Amino acid sequence: MNPRILLSVPHMGGNEQAYVNEAFATNWLSTVGPNISAFEAEFERHIGMPSVALSSGTAAMHLGLRLLGVGPEDEVFCPTLTFVATANPILYLGAKPVFLDSERTSWNLDPELLRTALRQRAAENRLPKAVIVVHLYGQPADMDPILEACANYGIPVLEDAAEGLGSTYKGKPVGTHSGLAAYSFNGNKIITTTGGGMLAGCNGEWMNRARFWATQARDNAVWYEHSQMGYNYRMSNVLAGIGRGQLEVLETRVRQRRAIAFRYRDAFADLDGISFMPQSPHGIHTNWLSCFLIDEARFGRSRDTLIAALDVVGIESRPVWKPMHLQPLYQKTECFGGKVAEDLFRRGICLPSSSSLTGDDQMRVIDAVRNTARAADMEGSRQ
Repeated sequence: MNPRILLSVPHMGGNEQAYVNEAFATNWLSTVGPNISAFEAEFERHIGMPSVALSSGTAAMHLGLRLLGVGPEDEVFCPTLTFVATANPILYLGAKPVFLDSERTSWNLDPELLRTALRQRAAENRLPKAVIVVHLYGQPADMDPILEACANYGIPVLEDAAEGLGSTYKGKPVGTHSGLAAYSFNGNKIITTTGGGMLAGCNGEWMNRARFWATQARDNAVWYEHSQMGYNYRMSNVLAGIGRGQLEVLETRVRQRRAIAFRYRDAFADLDGISFMPQSPHGIHTNWLSCFLIDEARFGRSRDTLIAALDVVGIESRPVWKPMHLQPLYQKTECFGGKVAEDLFRRGICLPSSSSLTGDDQMRVIDAVRNTARAADMEGSRQ
């Protein structure tokens, strides 16, 4: 019996254990220590902006929105095609998400729809407090028209780069174009600290404020003094050690993920009804997950049938994110458009994409997909 092939698993690079051992040897087993300071400095050198290591990407989104002044009853524009952690921090602050549809060329936020929504809100004198942009599955969003549209109304932008570390847009790392971005190091991401995140921004004073809030907003006093609300959001020194080792192999992991995605693309080139996620002409798509669309009429099987067939032979696959406006939590939330995101969700599938995926295991996935299509062809020929 072959072991189950999972969607995306951690892949250690070699030096993680040394940094973790150092934390144990020096007894820095807390949310302070040399690994945290070094990880933040190394990430800053990579991304080009001051950075704060946090307990999750969701925490980074929360603090990023708070830095932008989002509060009760404010509206925040957000892509509907994303993971729920993009939208939930809006609710944490008592604000209201307003969802926007995707465009098909990148699956990311539609800049033209954003312009329309901002123009409508301006006419109603109720512009959003902020706009969130997601770099979906490592695909860089088309930032120039998005930033231009927001700048026309003085609206700040927070980049959700949780899935986009290693991606670039016009030669610069995603997250650096708006000057404020959240990253995730969850166990399934392109690099991991097992659980953790990073908030990065071009405003150093903002990052100092975020670090203060992330440590329970403790004022400078001998006793425990608190004049603002804070959170227990700091990354541990042990996990930061893992992050240091992971960051050292980021470029290798990006190459490996892209190679896996393109191997799938080439292996399915002769199959009708399965199409590869578009690749941005504006930069590097990391292909954190290898995503495809299934045309049931041409492929002979639905997306859900393919997922079930893969599961039977021990292969994990997942649908593309379910749009936020279809989630029970957000069923009464306003959404501009939505049909593109709904179609991508209905037909989209994510295949195993671990950077450690062996050639033999990837062939198991390829063969299983092709066998499913072949079985559909045989059924069709008998009818």
